[in-house]
Amino acid sequence: MMNIEGKNKWQIRFATLGIFVLGLVAGAFAFNAYHLWFGAGKEPTKQEKYEEIFRGLNLNDSQKSEVQKIFGETRENIQKMRQETEPRLQEIRTQNDEKLQKVLTPEQWQKFQQERDKLREAEKQPTPTPRPLNIQ
Repeated sequence: MMNIEGKNKWQIRFATLGIFVLGLVAGAFAFNAYHLWFGAGKEPTKQEKYEEIFRGLNLNDSQKSEVQKIFGETRENIQKMRQETEPRLQEIRTQNDEKLQKVLTPEQWQKFQQERDKLREAEKQPTPTPRPLNIQ
């Protein structure tokens, strides 16, 4: 009889411990999910930082309009510049690849390409579509 009572006590202890561990895991999951879904602790973008700076300057309506126009023109100019320089950048990359391919063995070249592709994928971050500055 004592043996059964002792066994039941241990089962209750293990069940309690199990419930505690499950609660701990569920809480950790919920915390991480909150941060992923709602962006808690997300670093503001550069554009959001500029918007905050301009809001702090208490600009009048005319100044707001001019600042937004200036940033819009700058964004357009940068996009044009990128479009113009992209073919030249691709040409330089192609020349670089041709030079490297002459130095490396076929196996080394293949491995280099695989590793470079991994690096490029890791560096790719979704870039938000440029939008007008919002300093309302």
